[in-house]
Amino acid sequence: MTPSGTPHPTAAIVGCGDISPLHAEALTALQIPVVGVCDVSPVRAQALAQRLGTQAYTSAQELLAQARPSVVHVCTPHAEHVPVALEALDGGAHLLLEKPVAESVPQAQRLVEAADAAQRRGVRSGVVYQNRYNPPNRRLHELITSGALGAVYGARAAVSWHRTPEYYAARPWRGTWAQAGGGVLMNQAIHTLDLLLWLLGPATSVTGRAATHLLGEAIEVEDTAEMLLTHAGGVRSVLHATNTYPLNAPVTLEVHAELGSAVMAGDLTVQWTDGRSENVTAQRAGSGRSYWGDSHRLLIEDFYARLGDRDPFWIGIDDGAATVAAIAQVYDASPDLRGRAPISG
Repeated sequence: MTPSGTPHPTAAIVGCGDISPLHAEALTALQIPVVGVCDVSPVRAQALAQRLGTQAYTSAQELLAQARPSVVHVCTPHAEHVPVALEALDGGAHLLLEKPVAESVPQAQRLVEAADAAQRRGVRSGVVYQNRYNPPNRRLHELITSGALGAVYGARAAVSWHRTPEYYAARPWRGTWAQAGGGVLMNQAIHTLDLLLWLLGPATSVTGRAATHLLGEAIEVEDTAEMLLTHAGGVRSVLHATNTYPLNAPVTLEVHAELGSAVMAGDLTVQWTDGRSENVTAQRAGSGRSYWGDSHRLLIEDFYARLGDRDPFWIGIDDGAATVAAIAQVYDASPDLRGRAPISG
């Protein structure tokens, strides 16, 4: 493969499902040559290849060996993340990985170790937690970490979205423990969980419950869950997530602190105790689904801009492993989840 740190990187996309067009659009905008795309479905692979004017593959191993990309974008179903990522890193390619980093804690830890070893060889890894790039979230992070809000008392977040049996039937892996690793927590609310960990710090303890209230005939994973996190320093946050709401409502995240309260529901509104207020408007979604936001492009652009850095990319595999570990603790505390395979060990 192209040596790490090359000033003229090339890219490959492994997995040509729903999220891959956002990666393709970002790479096109950045004028990064895409030397190959891969999917187990020849139809999907060929469709994206034609759009990008590149070669289609049905084997990731064949793509890596023949196309020799310097950056690999992994957009596969969850259970395939680690095998593809390990092959990319072992071959010397930089890695940009969609969430979650793995479908289980042991697999996530395996990838953390491989990414750490690759980093020492100059090979970078990043996780696509694009919501960290949304202007409202970045401003909220700045207010918290700078101390502008004063002491943080706590935070709460809610993901109230809508999924149908047809959604899972269209991609049957989504509703299974073996292929997805979980339901609403692992596939939808994981982005909001990452925001809580980013804003308030690592979790020192996690409790919660997960259940399947509505979609049990279509899936074996949970459609609803709650989490209580205690963060380093003692601040607590709560997260409620469900796929049973009648529509995809805006994700909400509130932080209550000594000098003001912040409410993020797409846009950010900060109400200070002295009567001042501040508003930060979210950028509007582009061609992707509205609830994905419009920050894939910003994250991908930043990842490529930092390829020559000596330091790791700021959203690393360890960040992705932290969310998987927190979710695993909720699943382990939910023995009634039918068909669950333990993801913590």
